[in-house]
Amino acid sequence: MPLRIEDYALLGDCQTAALVGRDGSIDWLCLPRFDSGACFAALLGSPEHGRWLVAPAAPIKRVSRAYRQGTLILDTTFETESGAVTVTDFMPMRDSAPHVVRTVRGVRGRVPMRTEFVVRFDYGSIVPWVRKADSGIRAIAGPDCVRLQSSVPLRGEGMTTVADFDVSEGETASFVLAWYPSHGREPREVDAAIALERTETAWRKWSARCNYEGPWRDAVLRSLVTLKGLTHTATGGIVAAPTTSLPEFIGGPRNWDYRFCWVRDATFTLLALLHNGFADEARDWREWLLRAIAGDPSKLQIMYGVDGERRLDEQEIPWLPGYEGSLPVRIGNGAYRQRQLDVYGEVMDALHQCHEHGMPGDENSWNLRRGMLEFLETCWDQPDEGIWEVRGPARQFTHSKVMAWVAFDRAVKRLEKVGAGPDDGKLLGRWRGLRERMHEEICVKGFDGTIGAFVQSYGSERLDASVLMIPLVGFLPPNDARVRSTAHVIEARLLEGGFVRRYESDRRVDGLPEGEGVFLPCTFWLADNWAMMGRETDSRAMFERLVALSNDVGLLSEEYDVTRNRQVGNFPQAFSHVSLVNTARNLSPRGDAQGGPARRRSA
Repeated sequence: MPLRIEDYALLGDCQTAALVGRDGSIDWLCLPRFDSGACFAALLGSPEHGRWLVAPAAPIKRVSRAYRQGTLILDTTFETESGAVTVTDFMPMRDSAPHVVRTVRGVRGRVPMRTEFVVRFDYGSIVPWVRKADSGIRAIAGPDCVRLQSSVPLRGEGMTTVADFDVSEGETASFVLAWYPSHGREPREVDAAIALERTETAWRKWSARCNYEGPWRDAVLRSLVTLKGLTHTATGGIVAAPTTSLPEFIGGPRNWDYRFCWVRDATFTLLALLHNGFADEARDWREWLLRAIAGDPSKLQIMYGVDGERRLDEQEIPWLPGYEGSLPVRIGNGAYRQRQLDVYGEVMDALHQCHEHGMPGDENSWNLRRGMLEFLETCWDQPDEGIWEVRGPARQFTHSKVMAWVAFDRAVKRLEKVGAGPDDGKLLGRWRGLRERMHEEICVKGFDGTIGAFVQSYGSERLDASVLMIPLVGFLPPNDARVRSTAHVIEARLLEGGFVRRYESDRRVDGLPEGEGVFLPCTFWLADNWAMMGRETDSRAMFERLVALSNDVGLLSEEYDVTRNRQVGNFPQAFSHVSLVNTARNLSPRGDAQGGPARRRSA
C-alpha cells in the first residue's frame, strides 16, 4: 500500500529537497538542484525506481516524528517489540556538494535494523555502476556520481545495496550520502555528529529572526521554515514545490511539474518572509527577479528556472507509472509560454512593498518597472490564460484585469510618494487616468448583477475564487456591497466539504477533464475576506480547520480531497504555506509589531 502524500516530510539544504516517509524511506530526491533529475523516484513509481530505506527490520508497533524546533532536521522514533530507535534525517547547509545525513540512535532495548539503498539516476531510468569504496560505496552513471558513507558494513543484493545491523540503547549508526559530478573531485567525508550540530545551529539562528508572536506561532514558523527550504539560496529563486506530478485528483491527468520559480508564487513567498522579519531573502529574491526578467518587458514569463532559465519544455516520462497510477508523469512545464497579465501586478506590488519596508531602490529597477508598465499599457485589455494556467482558449479573466490595475496603482503610489521628475510627471498623469478607466471597466464587465458576484471572466456566469483577492489588494474595500456579495455567492457555490474550490470546472475553459481537490490557498483567501468584513469568528474557525489539515509535521500540499480525506497535489506547496502565514497575521491582534495585515491594502 503506497504512502499517502501527507505521510512524507521534507528535508532540504536550500538548494534541493528530499521527501522521507513515515516508513523511513526517502522516496524522492533530485540532485544537485530542485529541478535536476531524481535519483530516488519511488514516489512516482516503486522501490525499483530508486529509494533509500533506513528502518527496523522487525514489525513496527508505533511511529512518531517531529522536526526540531525551527529547523528541517527530522527525528523519527520507531518502536518495536524489542525496543525503540530514533532516526535523525537532515541535509546540511551546502558549502559545495549536497549531502543527506541519516543517523540511528538506540533509545531502548535492542532493535534489528536494515537499510536498502537503491539509486537510479534520471528519474529511475538509469542503473549506475556501483563500486566499493572506503567506508561505503560509489555509484556512477553518466554525469552523476554518489558516494554512500556508512558506519556499518554494506553488501550487494541483486541491484540493491543493503546492510543489516543491531542498535542497542545509547549506540549509534550513521550514513552520509554525497553527490558530485562524475568528472569532478570527490568531496571530503562528513562527520555526521559535527554536521548535525552545525546544521541545527544554522537553522535556529535563521528561525530566531521570525518576528511573529501571535497565537499560531508554531504553525507560522513551520511554514516559514518550509518556505526557506524551498528557496534556492545560491540564486534567490523560490520554487513552488519540490515535486512533480503529484496529482490534484488521484488517478487523474492534472499532474504538473512545480519545481520552478513562478513569479506569482515567489512574490507571495517574498511578502510572507518580508512581513515576518526575513529581509535578506526578500533582497535576494528581488535581485533574482531583476536578473530573470531583464530585457524586453514583453517577454516577461510567468515562471523561470531556479537560475532564471526561460525554456522549461514539458515532456512525459513513460517509464514511471505515476503516484497511485496517476498519469502522465511530466517534467518541465509548458505553461511557461502562457501570457498571464496578473504577474505584472504581482511584480509591481512586491517591489512596492520592498520599498515600503525600507529597501532602497535604484534607477535600473525603476527603469525596468517603467518598461513593464509601458508594455502593459498596450495589452492589459487583451485576453490571457489567467492565474490557473488554463489550457483552453484565452479569456478576459477578471482576476488578471484586477492585478493589471494593481500594477498601475502601485506605480502611481510610488511616484506620488517619492516625487515625479519631468519625464515621470507625464507618466503619472497618464497612469492615473488609465487606472481609473481600468477600475470602471472591471466593475462593469467583471461584475454580474444578476448573480451578485464578480465572475471568472467578462460575460461569464462561472465563479472563480481568484476574485477573493479584490479586497486583499485594495481594488475595492471589504465593506463594498459587491465584495460582500461576491464572498457570499462563493460561499454558496464553491464551498465543498467546508473548503473552497478554485472555480466551477468547465472543460471548455480549462481544457482538462473535471476532477481536483479543494484549493487550500483560496480557502485561506475566503478566511481573509471574512476577517476583513468583521466575520472574525467564522474566519478563525475556517483557519483552524485549514491548519488541522497539516500533516503530523506541519506540512500542506496544494489541495485536499474532501471525499478521501487526504492531501493531493504537489507537496509541500509554497502557495499553501504562504497563505497560512498571511492569514495567521491577518487574524493576529492589531496594533503591535506582530499584528497588521499581511498585504498592505491600497484602496
